[in-house]
Amino acid sequence: MSDQMGFRATVLTLYPEMFPGHLGYSLAGKAMERGQWALDAVQIRDFATDKHRTVDDTPAGGGAGMVLKPDVLARAIDTVSENDSRPRLLMSPRGKPLTQSRVRELAAGDGVIIVCGRFEGVDQRVIDARQLEEVSIGDYVLSGGEPAALTVLDAIVRILPGVMGNDLSGLHESFEGGLLEHPHYTRPQEWEGREIPAILTSGNHGAIDKWRREQAVNLTRARRPDLLEKPVGDK
Repeated sequence: MSDQMGFRATVLTLYPEMFPGHLGYSLAGKAMERGQWALDAVQIRDFATDKHRTVDDTPAGGGAGMVLKPDVLARAIDTVSENDSRPRLLMSPRGKPLTQSRVRELAAGDGVIIVCGRFEGVDQRVIDARQLEEVSIGDYVLSGGEPAALTVLDAIVRILPGVMGNDLSGLHESFEGGLLEHPHYTRPQEWEGREIPAILTSGNHGAIDKWRREQAVNLTRARRPDLLEKPVGDK
């Protein structure tokens, strides 16, 4: 990835005003101001051809709700991705769960194109024809793909080179080593009768690292035992 161009995200949405949202603040916002990454929010409705700017229609075979039309969405995708090799993601509750490993892969590229679904979903034909990678951020349903897209971009942007300031701070976080993160403490030494574990103020860095690793394993076993069963590359 070129340091001059930076990471470029294009989001296709019916609500472009929802972007950059919280990503315009704090470290991500400062990184955007410095040109380390850029975000374009594109209105899908602009690619409709009728006077009503229609983007959806009733589902074939009947049923509740509406479905995003393939012709309109395809025009939007083709316009923003002409001669563009960036991955095309579709935020979808039926997609493959997002992992830190996939986030690292995306962050290593030039950028990403994200399609935000609405209504009952997206016509399967455009998913297949435009090779959209369906991605889920959890086993629940949102009102649309926009909050999920912001979550994906948050995860990516924070690990772009130079964004966090202290690049070492990202090495010991949850999921980076396939485990949940160990507990954290800071001054005061005693608070409401609770003490910082003595090992953390012992000055014995080898013992501290061992304690943190044990805590991470124990937390993972108690809260996310499924992580312990996954191959390292999938975490």
